[in-house]
Amino acid sequence: MRDREELKKEVRALLKERDAIMLAHNYQRDEVQETADLTGDSLALSQAAADSPAKVIVFCGVHFMAESAAILSPQKTVIIPRMDAGCPMADMITPEDLIKEKEKRPGVPVVAYVNTSAAVKALSDICCTSANAVSVVNSLTEDRVYMIPDKNLSHYVSLTARKKMEWWGGFCPTHERLKVSEVLKAKEENPGAVFVCHPECNPEIVRLADHVCSTSGMYKFAKKTEAQTIIVGTEMGILYKLKKENPEKNFIIPSKALICPNMKLTTLDDVAESLKEMKNIVTVPDDIRAKAKAALDRMLKVPRDF
Repeated sequence: MRDREELKKEVRALLKERDAIMLAHNYQRDEVQETADLTGDSLALSQAAADSPAKVIVFCGVHFMAESAAILSPQKTVIIPRMDAGCPMADMITPEDLIKEKEKRPGVPVVAYVNTSAAVKALSDICCTSANAVSVVNSLTEDRVYMIPDKNLSHYVSLTARKKMEWWGGFCPTHERLKVSEVLKAKEENPGAVFVCHPECNPEIVRLADHVCSTSGMYKFAKKTEAQTIIVGTEMGILYKLKKENPEKNFIIPSKALICPNMKLTTLDDVAESLKEMKNIVTVPDDIRAKAKAALDRMLKVPRDF
């Protein structure tokens, strides 16, 4: 097995040689996050890459994230180190599915979570993230909204949004695996701890939370809260940055099931190989890109809310 520090140096040298920027999602392996130029949530990373002078974007995440980078930076080369790193939730709705749903609801705007393919975004009116979903829904002038693909995020938004909402039945398998009994056990074993969870968790889990927010929101919450122990209801890759930024605090993952196999596919060896060979390039056809970008651009005009 190759020495990790040597591999990190090799990756950094290849990035310099290729005039590339390396992005890592918050759920990636620790060594990938350690080596990356930027870590964060998918859309923030794509926006940062678009602003970067780098000619090549290496996106360590899943396929829809690399697509988003290609949508926002069509003049750049976008690489995903593992082409097989997909998102099960994004795969749960196809363009054909959405066309049928739109036919059932003429005139009803479609809000697409960024966890969707470029082709699905292109058929949507506006995109949202888990950090701005409520504001995006409320920004629409219509009384009714159809939200895709995550039933749990949609339900969470419906609790406070000022709209009549319907939604597709997709979900994140990783967040869906978290059980009420596991959260209750973690609370019992850690008296005084606070529980923060992602809105992709099911409603029963959300009801147990002291705070519900996106991954970027969790970093902010961890810094602000006076609690010394935080039970974290999201994919365990988030622990890397939480511990780095809050070394005096204790973070508990309540379930061993909170691990996304797709997010963990990418290794530093994959990053090095993709840069050496300039392979696994992600592109979006111009007609789809223009429509998907319009949905993203509409969202970017709406401020975050949690």
